[in-house]
Amino acid sequence: MRQRSLTALALAAAVSVATAGCTVERHWGGNTNTGGSGKAKVGLVTKTDTNPYFVELRNAARAAAAANGADFSALAGQFDGDNDGQVRAIENLTQQGVNTILITPSSSTGVLKAIKDARDAGILVIALDTATEPADAVDATFATDNFAAGQQQGAYVKAALHGTDPKLLMVDGTAGSSVDTQRHGGFLKGIGLTDSAPEIKGHTNANGDQSQAQQGMENLLQRTTDVNAVYSMNEPMGRGAYAALKARGLTGQLVMGSIDGGCEGVQNVKDGLYAATVMQFPKKMAEQGVLAAVQYAKTGKKPTGFVNTGSTVITDKPLPGVPSQNTTWGLQNCWGGTK
Repeated sequence: MRQRSLTALALAAAVSVATAGCTVERHWGGNTNTGGSGKAKVGLVTKTDTNPYFVELRNAARAAAAANGADFSALAGQFDGDNDGQVRAIENLTQQGVNTILITPSSSTGVLKAIKDARDAGILVIALDTATEPADAVDATFATDNFAAGQQQGAYVKAALHGTDPKLLMVDGTAGSSVDTQRHGGFLKGIGLTDSAPEIKGHTNANGDQSQAQQGMENLLQRTTDVNAVYSMNEPMGRGAYAALKARGLTGQLVMGSIDGGCEGVQNVKDGLYAATVMQFPKKMAEQGVLAAVQYAKTGKKPTGFVNTGSTVITDKPLPGVPSQNTTWGLQNCWGGTK
C-alpha cells in the first residue's frame, strides 16, 4: 500500500508540473543554490517558445550553458503576454534549485513579486531583451538599447529623405509597453520630430502582429496617401505595412525602416520591402547572461545595471552619417530563418 501511495503522489506531482501553464524543456530536482556554490544551474523563462527570436535566444543560452558546464532548464509562457505562465515558471525554477534565472518578461511589472521572491531566496535574476519596471527589480538587464535602436532607424529615414520634410505614418507595437515606448521615442528623436508634429500624418497600434499592421495601414491610407516615410516598430509589422502600401502602389514614393534583425527581415531589406532594419543580438544577450550566471555560481559576484548588447543598421543603401552594414553581413549575423 505504501508503494502505491508513493507512486500516486509522484504521478500527481508530474501532472501538476505539466499543467502549470508553461512549457518546459527540461528540469532537475534539488534545493535552491545561492552564489558561490560552484555549480551553475541556469533557468531561462521566455515570453513564448515558438517565436523565432526567443527560439534563437533559448538555443544560444543552452549552447553557452553546455560550453561552460552549467545545468540548463528552459520554460516559457504559452503565448506572448502570458504573465501568469511566467510567474509559475519562476516559482517552478525556484523550487528546482536554480541559482540564476534569466527572463524576458512579458509584462515589465507583472512578474515583480515572483522575481522578488526568487531574489530573496538567493537567486540571481537577469532580465534579457525587455527591462522590468522599475529596472532595479532585477539584478541586471542585458538587452538592446531600444531607444538607441529607434533613433538609428529615425536617423536613417531622415537621411534617406535628403532634406525633404517627412510626411510620416507610424506603425507602433503594444501601447504602453516599454519596448514600444522606447523605440517610438527614439525614432522621433532620430528623425527630428515630436509626437505633436504636423509631419506625423497618422499612427496605428498593431501589437507586433503582421495582419494587424496591414489592416491598420489600410485604415490610415483611407485618410491620406500623401506620405513619404513609414516607421514600423518591428519587422512583422513592417511586412504588414508594406502589403497595404503595395496594394495602393505607394511603395516607390516612400522610405520605410524597421527594427529586429531577423533573417527574414534582413532578406526583406535585400528584396526592397523596406530600406533598412536595425539588427539586435539575442544570441549575445543569452551568452552574456549565462556567463554571468557561471561567475555568480563560482564567486557570488553579481552583475548590476543595464548592459547594452548593441544594435546595427542593415541596409544596401548606405547613407552619410548613419553607420551601417549591408545585407550580406546581415544574413551572416541574423537570427531565426527565412521563409
